Amino acid sequence: MADFPWYKHYPKGVAQEINPDQYSSLVEMLDEASKKFSSSPAFVNMDKRISYKEMKEKATELAAFFQSIGLKKGDRIVVQMPNLLQYPVIIYGALKAGLIVVNTNPLYTPREMEHQFKDSGARAIIILANFAYNLEKIIQKTNIETVIITEIGDLLGGFKSMVVNFAVKKIKKMVPDYHLPGAIKFNVALKSGRSKKFTPVELIGKDVAFLQYTGGTTGVSKGATLTHRNIVSNILQSKEWFVGLKEKEEVVITALPLYHIFALTANFFNMYMIGTLDVLITNPRDMKAFIKELKKYPFTVFLGVNTLFNGLLHQPDISDVNFSHLKIAVAGGMALQKPVATLWKDKTGNSIAEGYGLSETSPVLSCNPLNGTERIGTIGIPYPSTEMKIMDENGNEMPLGEPGEICARGPQVMPGYWNREDETAKCFFGEWFKTGDIGVMDEDGFFSIVDRKKDMILVSGFNVYPNEIEDVISGHPKVLEVAAIGIPDVNSNEAVKVFIVKKDESLTEQEVHDYCVENLTGYKRPKVIEFMKELPKSNVGKILRKNLREAVS
Repeated sequence: MADFPWYKHYPKGVAQEINPDQYSSLVEMLDEASKKFSSSPAFVNMDKRISYKEMKEKATELAAFFQSIGLKKGDRIVVQMPNLLQYPVIIYGALKAGLIVVNTNPLYTPREMEHQFKDSGARAIIILANFAYNLEKIIQKTNIETVIITEIGDLLGGFKSMVVNFAVKKIKKMVPDYHLPGAIKFNVALKSGRSKKFTPVELIGKDVAFLQYTGGTTGVSKGATLTHRNIVSNILQSKEWFVGLKEKEEVVITALPLYHIFALTANFFNMYMIGTLDVLITNPRDMKAFIKELKKYPFTVFLGVNTLFNGLLHQPDISDVNFSHLKIAVAGGMALQKPVATLWKDKTGNSIAEGYGLSETSPVLSCNPLNGTERIGTIGIPYPSTEMKIMDENGNEMPLGEPGEICARGPQVMPGYWNREDETAKCFFGEWFKTGDIGVMDEDGFFSIVDRKKDMILVSGFNVYPNEIEDVISGHPKVLEVAAIGIPDVNSNEAVKVFIVKKDESLTEQEVHDYCVENLTGYKRPKVIEFMKELPKSNVGKILRKNLREAVS
């Protein structure tokens, strides 16, 4: 690699390069950590701890079960649940069996689930019982043959497991009725695997580990194919960057959902490699309960998004949380707002370092230094073995300080989208991945995002694309035309606003809202609905979202 300007800002002890082939696969890496930290607690959720040794044992049992029902290397398996002890066990077990994991937001509507399951060609799914009723609606339209259902308390053990599952189902009534004949209970699958022989699967770096669905840079939902080498590389890069952390001494708070690539790589895999205790927060939206959990643990690492930090800071009980052990706080997924960073520093005495990445890059490309030299308002400097540059539309590098598209290359960049050669071709200049974000680089190699190339809307760290919103709402029989844009929102960075031309004058905001609840997951639903007589259009009839954005700014 060349002598890039950002190298002089690397913290002491951070190497400029990593060896992406240090491990043949994620499984080799996980097995090594499980053995090294065998007796240490790996995860805790609802006060129940599971050790590194137990992690490997249960993962192996699950892998043996997968093999016993005919799942083989390369088959896709959907995992659809919030942060529970089952989640890391399932991921580990699926990877050991050579399966490709399709991470799915548990709050997806049946329409969104159907697209993802059909596109991936998934043969199996492990889903939380609370969401099984949605699966029932679309399973016949997919290739899914095996359904494994888990309940919230399944790994809490003994009497507590029974009490929690009973309370969730019978008292809180959080599990809508469903009918999925032949579905297998998670604990039954584990028990079955215990009596089966596991046959190790040969895995190499180029084997696909995850299909991480994203709108990418064009808005069509597609699976980023992340290989074992991609994820291993980003783990090793993060391990270098987090140079101040010590093995078996750290406690990390995982409030971000593990199905999100940031939490999957940074919170789970990266922290697993140094023997941390990972505190899984199942429902971070319940801020009071979240703060109670924070009070229990001397946490040293906190990874989140701007909205999570902001939400915590405005809780009255935040002053009761002990931040004295905190070493590192990192924000990703969306822009870190300066007022939030400042308030966090005032209340905790610790800075937040902002990082940047995408599903297609496993995910981290850059991060601010973690030694107190972070620059608020920037996305930091490129990770080890990572190059970033600013390019124009023809792939030419822009002069220093001039805006252009942020492009990157490194071992963490995906080979392409699942079965989408056309979409893959659109997002690469040769080996340079086009992020779709417009940015600038300063003379020190720090990058800043100044605008988005596309019309993407960023809601609480999740990509929302106007095309999908418009496609859904236009299906309403009373809608003639619709356009969607992002508007500033203090809680979620941006929110969706739609402009609608009525086909039937009786159409109400409530009808639109109800239709969206049925067809769009929460963060994609419009927060503001405005009816118009006509939408601004170009001379060829294309709706001009730019004009709508300017009208509300």
